Amino acid sequence: MEHWNVLLVSHVIAALFVLAIGPFQILRQRRDRIHRTMGYLWVAAMYYVCISSFWIVTAGHFTWLHGLSAFTIVTVTLGLVNAIRRNIPSHLGNMIGSYIGIAVAFVFAVAVPGRAIPQLLAEDPAAAVFVAGLVVLSVVVVFVSLKRGGRTGMRPSSRRAHSGVRPGAQPAETEPAGRLTS
Repeated sequence: MEHWNVLLVSHVIAALFVLAIGPFQILRQRRDRIHRTMGYLWVAAMYYVCISSFWIVTAGHFTWLHGLSAFTIVTVTLGLVNAIRRNIPSHLGNMIGSYIGIAVAFVFAVAVPGRAIPQLLAEDPAAAVFVAGLVVLSVVVVFVSLKRGGRTGMRPSSRRAHSGVRPGAQPAETEPAGRLTS
């Protein structure tokens, strides 16, 4: 059995994070600041999962999962480049394909006897459920934090007071020449 070390634990947690963020990204209709920020987190975690997998070997040999990791590095990179270039259909195809790839790897990691996750589930299912719950909770916290945005809890009237505009006063407008009028 693979022993649980820092690399393996961080790899599993990052993979769970990627699996949890994926549905938010794919199913959410709005493609806004929240989508971009969660997308950057997702891409960073995907890179970590893929790159860290090359140090997790079975009996000193690579498996087909390492090939999938190499392929996923390419598809995630293409998806990111396509998003930056505003080629949304290609971005969508690469990112959904990358998500499907990590979902397949997860099923393999959980379903194949002798791997670390099935043994953890058999030996300490509460720990596995606890870690998975923490990962899902962290995704929800990130999402809610991003959703709240720059809100500080101040009422609109308080924000006006802090912005230098008198309550009830209209802000100055500019003329085309750039001069202020009142």
